[in-house]
Amino acid sequence: MIAPLDTLYRLIQPMMFRVDAERAHDLVGTVLAACPPAWLRWLTGAGIVPDPVLSIEVAGLAFSHPFGIAAGFDKQARLIHACGALGVSHVEIGTVTPRAQPGNPRPRMFRIPRDHAVINRLGFNSVGAAVVAGTLHRARHRQTLQLPRIGVNIGKNRDTPLERACDDYLIAFDALASDADYIAVNISSPNTPGLRQLHERAALRTLLDALIERRRHLPRHVPLFLKVSPDERDAQLRQVVDVALDSGIDGLIATNTTLARDGLSVPVNHAGGLSGRPLRARARRTIAVLATMTEGRVPIIGVGGVDDAASAYAHIRAGAHLVQCYTGLIYQGPGLPTRLVRDLAGLLRADGFSTLREAIGVDRERWS
Repeated sequence: MIAPLDTLYRLIQPMMFRVDAERAHDLVGTVLAACPPAWLRWLTGAGIVPDPVLSIEVAGLAFSHPFGIAAGFDKQARLIHACGALGVSHVEIGTVTPRAQPGNPRPRMFRIPRDHAVINRLGFNSVGAAVVAGTLHRARHRQTLQLPRIGVNIGKNRDTPLERACDDYLIAFDALASDADYIAVNISSPNTPGLRQLHERAALRTLLDALIERRRHLPRHVPLFLKVSPDERDAQLRQVVDVALDSGIDGLIATNTTLARDGLSVPVNHAGGLSGRPLRARARRTIAVLATMTEGRVPIIGVGGVDDAASAYAHIRAGAHLVQCYTGLIYQGPGLPTRLVRDLAGLLRADGFSTLREAIGVDRERWS
C-alpha cells in the first residue's frame, strides 16, 4: 500500500531535484516542521504499532524498532516531532558545535541520482550548542506529543586547534547531554580539517576519558556512542576499539560518509563525503569488522546505504543493533520508515527469528 505522502513526494520529486540539494532540504524541513504530527502519521501510515519482533534494548534504552534518522537531517532539533510522526524510533540531531559556525561555502551538497547517492561538504554548519539545547529542552517539555529517542551528535568548531578539540566536545556535551537520550561523538566527518586524526590512540583516549569523567557528574547515565569513519584501515579500527572499550564507551556508530568514490557509475569531481548506496558495502564491512573486534561487548548503530528493508536487514545481520539513514529519505521519500519497519518484520520472521537480537551479527564473518 502506497501512503498518500509517498504519492505526493513522487509527483514533486522531479521538481525538487531541479533545485539545489541543500535548498531543497531546507524547504522540506520547513514543510515538515509546519505540518501537524497527526497529519504526518496519517499521510505516511506511521500510526501502526510495530511488530513486537522488532523491539530491542540498546545501551539501556528501549526501542520499538531499530530504524532511525542519521545526523545531518535535523541539525537544529526543529524536526523532532515531525521525525517521530514519520514513524522512526530515534533521530540523531546534529552535528552540533559549541559555537555557531556557517560551515563551508555553498554550493556544498550534490545529488547523484543515477547512484542514489549524495556528496556533501557542509562542514558542520551549526547554530551552536546553546541554541540547539534550548530548542531541544522546549521539545522535551511539550507533554502533548510523544517523542522518538533523541541522540545528539557533537563535534568541534572548525577554528579550534586539534590539541584543544577536547574542550569543544566537553562544552557541547555540557550544554546538550541533559536532554539527550544518548550523545554521539563525531570524530569522523571528512569535512572538518584534521578531525579524523582523533582516531589516533592518544588523542582518542584523552577525549573519551574526559567525556566519561564529565558524564559521572550527571544525575542519570547518558550513553556515549563513538561515530567512526569507513575509511580507516583495520589496524586503525583495532586501536579505536581498544581505546573505546577501555574507556567505557557505550556503543559505536558505523559509519560516517566516505572520501572514496567506489561504486559510482560515472566519475564525480565534487569534494566531500559520499553517502547513499555506493557507501553501503563499505559501511557494512566496517560494521562487521567492529562487531568481530568488540565480540558483541557494545552495540553498533549501522549507517550507510540504507534505503529499504533488505539493506537494513543486511546491516543487522552484519552486526548492527540499530540502523539509520538520511540519503535514503531523499530518494525514497518520507514513507520510507513505515515501509522499512513493516518489511523488516517480515524478513525476520521469514528467516525464523523470533527477536531482532537473534539476527544481529549472524553474517559478520562473511563481511569482515
